[in-house]
Amino acid sequence: MKSGLTIRADTAQSILDALKTLANKDVLVGIPESKDERDDGDIGNAAIGYINENGSPAQNIPPRPHLKPGVKSVEQDFMPHLKAAAQKALEGNAEGAVTSLDRAGTVAANGVKRFITSSGFTPLAESTLADRARRGRVGAAKELASRAAGYAPNNANAKPLIDTGEYRRSITHVVRDKDADT
Repeated sequence: MKSGLTIRADTAQSILDALKTLANKDVLVGIPESKDERDDGDIGNAAIGYINENGSPAQNIPPRPHLKPGVKSVEQDFMPHLKAAAQKALEGNAEGAVTSLDRAGTVAANGVKRFITSSGFTPLAESTLADRARRGRVGAAKELASRAAGYAPNNANAKPLIDTGEYRRSITHVVRDKDADT
């Protein structure tokens, strides 16, 4: 008895290969080693991010979570790319699946950068503003003067996590194999 089903192309192996490729990938958002080095200091961007994310009581730095909340803030924007990655894997298109993961990572990294720019973090201490003003940051000097006058406008060089902009620019994403060391 015939079923009436005709197999025109057997794509099962390409689908399995694509699913395996997708399952063995991670999308990481943050500061990769290649973006860690800074021109102005003893510690790198990743350490600066960790300290700001978690705070440092010893240095009187309050926690200013921005990585996880920044990614979460654009979840609805990157989820379609993750769904597209799964769909492409089910079509046997491993390269397309990885491209969709890359797009999701771009959206997430940009979300973190936007979160840093737009969030109302704990304001900078006056000592931090004074240090920035000594280094020529006009916005920090204006912020100090504004606080002394009883109000606090939102000056760009007086925002937490943004001084030179180098840290924020270092935030990116990578798509890598799950068992990769870096």
